[in-house]
Formats: sequence, structure tokens, C-alpha cells
Amino acid sequence: MRYRVPLSLLLLSLLCAGFLQLTSGSRQLNVEEQADQIGGQKLRRLQDEEEEGGQKVGICYGQMGGNQPPAHEAVELVQSVGIQRMRLYGPDHSALEALKNTGIEVVLGVPNEHLHMLSSGQDGADQWVQEYVKNYQDVKFRYIVVGNGIAPLHAQNSEFAEFLLPAMQNIKNAISASGLQDQIKVTTALDQSEILSQSSPPSAGEFRPDMRDFIDGIINFLVNNNAPLLVNIHPYFSYIYYKDEIPHGLGEPTKWFVNPRLKYALFQQTQSMVRDGSLGYTNVFDAMVDSVYSALEKANGSSLDVVVSEIGWPTAGAADANRKNAAAHNNNLINHVRNNGTPKRPHKSVETYIYSLFDENGKSPEVNKHWGVFWNNKQAKYEISFQG
Repeated sequence: MRYRVPLSLLLLSLLCAGFLQLTSGSRQLNVEEQADQIGGQKLRRLQDEEEEGGQKVGICYGQMGGNQPPAHEAVELVQSVGIQRMRLYGPDHSALEALKNTGIEVVLGVPNEHLHMLSSGQDGADQWVQEYVKNYQDVKFRYIVVGNGIAPLHAQNSEFAEFLLPAMQNIKNAISASGLQDQIKVTTALDQSEILSQSSPPSAGEFRPDMRDFIDGIINFLVNNNAPLLVNIHPYFSYIYYKDEIPHGLGEPTKWFVNPRLKYALFQQTQSMVRDGSLGYTNVFDAMVDSVYSALEKANGSSLDVVVSEIGWPTAGAADANRKNAAAHNNNLINHVRNNGTPKRPHKSVETYIYSLFDENGKSPEVNKHWGVFWNNKQAKYEISFQG
């Protein structure tokens, strides 16, 4: 016997089914839309992070070597390994020609020897910018770095100190007159070891009192022009000369264990080795950068970013200068700055330039000849990835 469904009940069932299908479809559409939105946000964020991450680490192109490959081959090498930023210590026409239309961001140095001329009048600065910047419109300039490592009490470059700030101002005026002030920042590069009277612990970082007039003028210029302070730091020398940034009390090597001070310099510690109030430090890079931030905070420069304009590890010429340690330091450095800030500024990555592209046999003493990441035949000294 076949069961007959009443017509009213059948109509009610059909209506309910249609409503359920409609609301289910709406819910499904909403979920899909949300997934698309979330996925799109993640993709955009990953793309942004990938683009920014590829830009965090650059290379210094020191050219004090008589046996280096020509500039166009150096630039081709930089492109081939995915480096997107390059520091030139002075204007080199061959290098600038090679850098045209590459997309590599260029940090262009003004040699110390040029400062007297540039500080003496605006015409000289205008001509300099015309010759080395405006004539290379297809080069992507990032910073003009006026002077390198200058300090009033430095044994080798104190003679340039009085010319630095006026030269910076004249170069800035020339950049602004060219309409490039929103594209190119004017700054200088100072040596952390020369400008700080104290650096350990990092919170005690302070500029030398006998250099405050010199430093304050630079800080005021950078703050007014929203430009970063470039700082050369060298953990290798802090390690080898037992400077305070790497505390003596970290321990001594044993038959079976690597020197804890060396591990602290090479980013090989996973636990905090140095405590500074509520902050902990696993590596000397962070400690050295934060010591500069602390000094800036005490000198009305807390708004400034710090760019590490020179850092590396030698492969020969002195104790613990070898390819194994250089590989550890530079690879760990790349991964660290791509993924971390410092304890003082954990959400602010540190733009960093590794020294150097090639060895420079024109330098002295011996250890200063061997900081190249690549041999002068363009072969890598050790395995390294600039993409992290």
C-alpha cells in the first residue's frame, strides 16, 4: 500500500528545503568570501614581506684592490646572487654606468677628500650632484653618504670633521634643487667605536662628551631631514680586542666547547647571554645597535633609524679570521635582520650592508685585506644566501 503525503505538508517541505538551500548557499558564499579576503590579505602581506625582506641586506663594494674584476662584472655578480642594495664608497663612473636600469638601490659615498671643496660653497656641491647623480637618472639612488668614519679626535681623519656638516647641508640643498629630496636622503656614516664613550650594557650607550658639538649638529640635521644615521659596526674587532660589547664573563673555551664569546659574536647563542634590565641579548650585533639607539635617545635623536652601513667578518690575516667563522657570521646575520629587530626595537628591522664584495689588497694591516664574501675571481669563498 503506497503512503500518500498530504499536499499541504508537501508544499511546506518544499518551502523549507528551498529556504535551507538558500541560507546554506548564503553561508557558503560568506565563508568563501571571507576565505578569499583572508587569503588575499595573507598573500599581500607575504608579498610585502618578501619584497621588504629582500631589501634588508645589501653589500659594500670596496674597490681598494688592484686585482678585482671590472665594475660591470661586479654588478652582474651582485645581480646574479639577488642582492638588491649596494654601497659605493665613492663615485665611480664605471660602477654607476653598470648600475643603470638594474633596480639595485645605490648608497653613494662622498669621499672624505671631497668635503673641503663641497663645504666651501654651493656651486661645488651642485656640480658634484650634477656629475654623479643627475647624470645617472637611470640609477636608483637611496642615500648620499657624506664622509665615512669621520670623528674630531680620530687620528687619521679628524682634519675633515669641520667640513662634514656644511658639506652635508650643501649636498642636501643640491638634491632639493634637483627635486630629488623625496627619493634620496643625505646622511653620513660614523664608526660606533669612535663616537660612543660607553656601549655596555646597551642602555648605557652614550656619545662621547668631547664630541657632542660635532654629533649634535649631525643629529639635528638628520632629524630635520628625516634621514637615518648610518653606523659602521664590527663585532669581529669587539671580539678580538676584548671590547666591552662582548663581556669577558661569558666564559672561556674548553676542549669540547666553542668560546662563548665567539658564539655571541657569530649569532650562535639561542639564549640570552647578556641581561640589560628587562631586555636580553643573544648576540653582540643587537647589543651594538641598541647602544647607538640609547645614545640617540639621550641626544634628542630618538626619532632616527639606525642603518648598519658596514659589518662583516674577515677570512684570513688574524686570529679566528677564517671562512668557517665568516660563513657563520654573515649567514646568521642575514637571517637575523630579515626576521628580527633588536630587543630595544623588536618590530623595526635593521637595514644592513655586509662588508665586502671582494678582498682589497690595497689595505693594511693584513687582516683588512680579507673581508670579501667573494674571491676576486667572482667565486664565493663559502656558501652564502642573501635571500636568507
